[in-house]
Amino acid sequence: MRLKGLFFIFIWGALTAYYIYTPVPEDIDERWKLVITDCFFRTLSHLADFSELLGLRDYMGVMMFITFAEAVVPLSDERVLVTEERFDGVEVVLYQPAEHESSGAELRRAVVYIHGGGWCLGSSRMSPYDLLARQMVTELNAVVVSVEYRLAPAHHFPVPFEDVYQVVKHFLQAGVLAQYQVDPGRIAVSGDSAGGNLAAAVAQQLQQDPEQQVELKAQVLLYPAVQALDLNTPSYRQNQHMPILPRTLMVRFWSEYFTSDKSLFQAMLANAHNGPESASLLKFADWGAFLPERFRGGYNYTAPPVVSTATTTTPAVPTTADGVLRRMSDPRASPLLVPDASLRGLPRAYVLTCEYDVLRDDGVMYTTRLRRAGVPVTHEHYAGGFHGALMFTTWPAEFAIAHRMTDNLLHWLKTNL
Repeated sequence: MRLKGLFFIFIWGALTAYYIYTPVPEDIDERWKLVITDCFFRTLSHLADFSELLGLRDYMGVMMFITFAEAVVPLSDERVLVTEERFDGVEVVLYQPAEHESSGAELRRAVVYIHGGGWCLGSSRMSPYDLLARQMVTELNAVVVSVEYRLAPAHHFPVPFEDVYQVVKHFLQAGVLAQYQVDPGRIAVSGDSAGGNLAAAVAQQLQQDPEQQVELKAQVLLYPAVQALDLNTPSYRQNQHMPILPRTLMVRFWSEYFTSDKSLFQAMLANAHNGPESASLLKFADWGAFLPERFRGGYNYTAPPVVSTATTTTPAVPTTADGVLRRMSDPRASPLLVPDASLRGLPRAYVLTCEYDVLRDDGVMYTTRLRRAGVPVTHEHYAGGFHGALMFTTWPAEFAIAHRMTDNLLHWLKTNL
């Protein structure tokens, strides 16, 4: 009996150590608070894996608990008028200065905000997004359009992009801007993580739209994912086990964005998912050329292999019958994969990156390429930052770095929008 008790204590201690201890660098912001917060995310991820294995519910279906747990009902208050609308059939939450806060004749700034969550999770109605939108309204005298786009895996690419693009196109109509007293020359598109991906893609597509008359003044890209071709950049390797967004989860997000075929997930894990369709585009994601030395961590660039769907030496890549390989190369999914000519003339950019984030190098490479194309870029890099940090502004997971990021972002918008 005593042996059984000791065995139980040993197992419990081992499990506790596994969840409490994680190889998190000492200089990451509020390290122990992050470790404890990450326990929740890892536990939910394990439950999601187990549920999918048993055929109870798919992985993302379980992970949606994060969205539900953070959801609020966006309500008006004495300073902010909140309404839920449909722009060209797509749900949005619209935030405006309350009437007594507005001067009436003064035209306002506007921000179209696109939430993160790997294209599979998240909602504009989550409390951190609701709080950020209210801060933009009150501190910038801005109108904020928060987009509730449809999510994968129920809606694969390009549906989430098309939803966001429809909202932006609708909002940029002269009559709509006049309705909300928005200055046509002071509009930004912004997003975090997958939302940063969508914001960058929208900015590119608007510039190429011959019918578009109103131009964006700024694009705000917060730790954005901008390419799906090379998932072995130095930051993917260095931060593969970091809290909040380990490499396996980011790879899963990318694969679920394109298809429900699990073979793509396995191929992407091995970084062996590039076919002939993407071979000519790998040069645009060449971190050997676009990543400053200080971010390379001693790694030397080697281009990802280009494999055939018939290969037997690497994980099987889904066939091109459903266009998976073509979608990965589409700039609306991977905005880094465009020639320099498509970057010239884009609106000024604010790019936020975090040292301990698998997506760090995506943001840094996009910054490099934008600057080389002549686009004014403010690159804000947080040496102690981690993925998703900007959203940790509410109890019980409130971090000081999130408030610093928010303050810096709002200051940039005040100055540049």
